Amino acid sequence: MEPLLNFIDGTFVPAEGGETLNTVNPATGEVITTLPRSKASDVNAATRAALNAAPAWSATTMDERIRWLDTIAQALEDDAETVARLESMDTGKPIGLARNVDAARSVANFRFFASHGRQHTEPTFADHGAVNHVHRSPVGCVGLITPWNLPLYLLTWKVAPALLMGNTIVAKPSELTPMTANHLASVMQRIGFPKGVFNLVHGLGPEVGQAIVEHPEIRGISFTGGTSTGRIVAASAAPMFKKMSLELGGKNATVVLEDAPLDDIMDGLVRASFTNSGQVCLCGSRILVHASLYETFKHRFIRAVEHLIVGDPSLESTTMGSVISKAHQEKVESYIRLAREEGGRILTGGVANEAPVEHVSPEGAFLRPTVIEGLSHTSRTATEEIFGPVVTLHVFHDDDEAVMMANATEYGLAGSVWCNDGERGHALAQRLDTGIVWVNTWLNRDLRTPFGGVKQSGVGREGGAWSLNFFSEVTNICVQDP
Repeated sequence: MEPLLNFIDGTFVPAEGGETLNTVNPATGEVITTLPRSKASDVNAATRAALNAAPAWSATTMDERIRWLDTIAQALEDDAETVARLESMDTGKPIGLARNVDAARSVANFRFFASHGRQHTEPTFADHGAVNHVHRSPVGCVGLITPWNLPLYLLTWKVAPALLMGNTIVAKPSELTPMTANHLASVMQRIGFPKGVFNLVHGLGPEVGQAIVEHPEIRGISFTGGTSTGRIVAASAAPMFKKMSLELGGKNATVVLEDAPLDDIMDGLVRASFTNSGQVCLCGSRILVHASLYETFKHRFIRAVEHLIVGDPSLESTTMGSVISKAHQEKVESYIRLAREEGGRILTGGVANEAPVEHVSPEGAFLRPTVIEGLSHTSRTATEEIFGPVVTLHVFHDDDEAVMMANATEYGLAGSVWCNDGERGHALAQRLDTGIVWVNTWLNRDLRTPFGGVKQSGVGREGGAWSLNFFSEVTNICVQDP
């Protein structure tokens, strides 16, 4: 493939210093192409372009911006197969998953915010002989920093509402997965999107991400990524009083109550555990099962997990591909070894040399889905984010114990409750210290709802009106009746 370039002021350009990085297909270990290793000077150039474009873009009407969102959505839908193949190659995820989740959701994000913008009206409040009008204006230039697990899906989740509210953008995708962000920039150029409104700078987090966070004229930061990086973002941005939205890590609990209909929910439980090789911040990596159901559940779950087809992501039959890199594979394997040290028993899967994946490149970063029992719910393996195809099983005896175990981590992003009584599941869900809880489903997303976590899983919410609030400044204008 041709080398990737930064996209600044409507033009593709190399990094000012001329340095590059490789992007690697994690399923084969092969270099796909190069991307710029940008520095602060490139961020400065992108920010200047964004600031220069800001007056004209913010002056456009909401209807004009909505039409642009629809145009981008249509262009991405026209390119859906290209997007899916780029995403699969860059991340190692199965082509079917990339097609049905990443490519589809990227289109849906633009369409949703276009529709949401059409329906949005600002409230007025009349009292004491006056009318209060809520007025929105753009934040200005915003920085969007996105991770490697759902590259275009999560970038468009931020780009669409930022554009809708009249902001200009400096975006940084993960250096591990830059290709679909580059394709979005190509789409912007192809459709004649206004120059300088959307800018893309590739590179390393400490060199590009940090420059975005520290830039005094970038007034808002929307970051999705790991909690440790989120701490750095918060420490840098907070003293500058920037708006911040941080969607961070998770160690989510899947709670299976004693009346759960296992035959009906098993596929959902496996999906909640191992979608994208467990590399989804919302995956349930701790499965808490009522004692009366545990042995039956364990055997059925293992049987279902072992039906997953791990292999070449380009094959339609593959249901689980590689993890993101060899380095990440080694991290995940270190937790599997730690689990043994902490007294855990591997029920299926394990490190690569114990549970090899056949018919794939030896340079690929493949792991089989791994299920571990026998660990304390307070063990490191059961409380630290692994972000890979590893789940732990734990036994509880009543609802109070389930809640205690579910809440026994520093994270609070998501969770799920599975049972036969929806009201009971709803009541238990309200006791979990987490931002999102599904009852008898998983990753069932209504984009109007608030998305985000508590504790060390983040700050703020995005989605629907919450995204509009983040990407705008709100002024109250009080007009006294004559």
